[in-house]
Amino acid sequence: MYDVSPVQLLIIAAAGLITSVIGGVAGYGTGALMPLVLVPIVGAEPVVPIIALSAIFNNVSRATLFRDLVDWRRVRLVILPALPTCALGAWGYTLLDGRGALVVIGSMLVLSVPLRRTLKGRGVTLGNGALATSAAGWGVLVGGTSGAGIILISLLMAAGLEGAAVIATDAAVSTVMGVLKFGVFGVSGVITAQVVAVGLLMGVIAVPGAWLAKRLTERLPLRVHTAILDAVVITGGAAMLFRAATF
Repeated sequence: MYDVSPVQLLIIAAAGLITSVIGGVAGYGTGALMPLVLVPIVGAEPVVPIIALSAIFNNVSRATLFRDLVDWRRVRLVILPALPTCALGAWGYTLLDGRGALVVIGSMLVLSVPLRRTLKGRGVTLGNGALATSAAGWGVLVGGTSGAGIILISLLMAAGLEGAAVIATDAAVSTVMGVLKFGVFGVSGVITAQVVAVGLLMGVIAVPGAWLAKRLTERLPLRVHTAILDAVVITGGAAMLFRAATF
């Protein structure tokens, strides 16, 4: 992990606040956008552990603010099959070098947008069994990459959730996944003092971001926001893949 200057910490904090607001409004965005800021500053390897720690704060605050809308039945349907595969994905990530981490994160970002749009465009619907089965596959992705929250949002919508209930349920699920991921990273020895410091900085700044997001939920035109976010995610993912090819 590279040395991080005070100016770079301010950049990370500002980006963390902005992406936490975006994530609170759309249900995704933090894990997809923060790698674009973090990779040039800290390198690729610590990105997923950093975001896993910060996501715990982000998702706890989001789930608390939207607690009345959490669908706990679907939370259980997703968590139970996703826990073991998430642990497997997180362990696999710890085996990657810098180039491998760039490829995994970049590929996830590039593929997540068309996958989400395909699921939405085809009007895919998921019953309880299909949601649980899909959650097992999603667990591998969320354990070993950043930005897989986009897929969970699509799965929950296909299972019948709408509006803020999607954001609330996603936050509850993602809180548990974040704790598990960070635990696996800790046991694997990839958690350093800098990882904790940067993760805590992003996590603390995400708390007011979630509050701001709640105020914006009913005011922001999501179609425009989603189009811009998708473009940024794909461009950033492609840039990471290019960097991996020239690593």
